[in-house]
Amino acid sequence: MKRGLTLAELMIAAFITVFSVSAILLLFMNCIFMNTASRNTTIATSHAQYALEEIRNTPFASIPGWNGATWDSTVVQGKGLSALDSEIIYIYATSTDPRQVTVTVNWDDDGVRARSITLETLIADY
Repeated sequence: MKRGLTLAELMIAAFITVFSVSAILLLFMNCIFMNTASRNTTIATSHAQYALEEIRNTPFASIPGWNGATWDSTVVQGKGLSALDSEIIYIYATSTDPRQVTVTVNWDDDGVRARSITLETLIADY
């Protein structure tokens, strides 16, 4: 009676091990990318909320002056926020009552994929 493993059994075990480790590494890398994308989305949302708060603190009659305002990354950093890659914030406000204010944040995730998020609100004079 011989004991041991044949070459075929060793090759199958090695293949299963390599396949399993590769799948785990791929899953780990995807989790890292998803974590980065989630972090950037959270940061962009907070920047949009910051812009909305600045508009909310503006007198009602001056809100249409925000229409077409653009904040690039230098403006964002000048407000004490850390800018995302290629971040640009577009602000639109209507002149009707209630004023509809739309803030759109555009940025690049890892310099490859263009992303954006939009927040809208109504501000009334009362």
